[in-house]
Amino acid sequence: MQDDLLFDRPLVEKYDRPGPRYTSYPTAPQFHAAFAEDDYRAAAERSNRAETPKSLSVYVHIPFCKSLCYYCACNKIITHNTERAAEYLEWLKQEIRVQGALFDESRRMTQLHLGGGTPTYLSNAQLGELMAALDEAFHFAPPAEREFSLEVDPRTVTPEQIHELHDLGFNRLSFGVQDFDLDVQKAVNRVQSEEDVVSLVHAAREAGFESVSVDLIYGLPLQTVASFDATLDKIIALRPDRIATYSYAHLPELFKAQRLIRPEDMPPPERKLELLELTIRRLTAAGYVYIGMDHFALPDDELSLARENGTLQRNFQGYSTHADCDMIALGITSIGKVGDTYSQNVKETAQYQHRLEEGRLPVFRGYRLNADDRLRRDVINALMCHNRIDFATIEAAHGIVFRDYFADALAQLQEMADDGLLAIREGEIEVLPAGRLMMRNAAMAFDAYLKPEENRYSRTV
Repeated sequence: MQDDLLFDRPLVEKYDRPGPRYTSYPTAPQFHAAFAEDDYRAAAERSNRAETPKSLSVYVHIPFCKSLCYYCACNKIITHNTERAAEYLEWLKQEIRVQGALFDESRRMTQLHLGGGTPTYLSNAQLGELMAALDEAFHFAPPAEREFSLEVDPRTVTPEQIHELHDLGFNRLSFGVQDFDLDVQKAVNRVQSEEDVVSLVHAAREAGFESVSVDLIYGLPLQTVASFDATLDKIIALRPDRIATYSYAHLPELFKAQRLIRPEDMPPPERKLELLELTIRRLTAAGYVYIGMDHFALPDDELSLARENGTLQRNFQGYSTHADCDMIALGITSIGKVGDTYSQNVKETAQYQHRLEEGRLPVFRGYRLNADDRLRRDVINALMCHNRIDFATIEAAHGIVFRDYFADALAQLQEMADDGLLAIREGEIEVLPAGRLMMRNAAMAFDAYLKPEENRYSRTV
């Protein structure tokens, strides 16, 4: 195993408790309906007037799926009626036009991510329409400066279509695999063959995609250490650039689809830790670098290089190599970040259509950060991306004395320091090898809004 990541079972069990993932700070529960369309427009105008306006990043939510994966907690619409997607695309293009008018033409889009649902529910022709609308409204950066990605359900595309996606301008793909074991696939209603995934990954390589990622989930029904080890064998043989290994959060009381999973098929809690330990051991032994949270990458991948040189970023899509951008959210439920604000779109297609029919933006809630929020966001980002908080850097940026301002947080972190997870020194906090799996726990000490009794979040390990 790498010398910067250690799996200590007793400590993992001790700190495995509910907590935010910190793709933003403050987190989404702090968003409120008092933040409305006029606040978003004002934020866009302020961002245009910045001394150095940021590049633009766009997230597009495509909510449609043809079948229901029982584990899924995403916002999705299960339908075989492709006309619904065609209608949604038209409203999406309307939102693109309205949003595009808010940002100066000189600002280029350097990042694009299509998520879902299933983005490849749309045909390649429809995706071409979407790309053309985005380019017209936001103006794509030169190809060498772009990071354009989309999530792909292997059951929805052919190798030929993978080549077409590259021709449309995408240069990164993420394949949802989850598990190759047939019994596990049947238990979650997502059956896809290993042969199909292999052929699509090979097609992506042939087409020239700069990065190919694979998503796995551990803790699914009927998973065993032996069965997941076999899946890891096959994934390692494919050698994707990045591997995301997500912990399955079974919350049937919150997500209706999960009630279709048989309770007797669920692995015991200790099995998840066994699967996590196995995953870390196998992937690091195969040469993958642990980036943070659930993410691994090959040593020469951009994420690994960004982690080494200190330029790693974190946003609503996870880890990123690009500099901090203004993130524009398109489609239902999507969340964006413009300037010092967060915003989220309405959750229902009828509401989405109604707002756009009136020429309005579909923003229904959001949040504007105050000075304390911005300070704590910088601290949490330093932990999550760089495993280290340099007090002098934070003090210079925010005009505080770190040890005075965060005396309570430092006191909270002392237990983690005593357990060998952190080092609290005169001018810094460093996450030690045994603590890298517990970064979220460390970040929680700096969260001014977190209530100890809250149980709305997934577990931290």
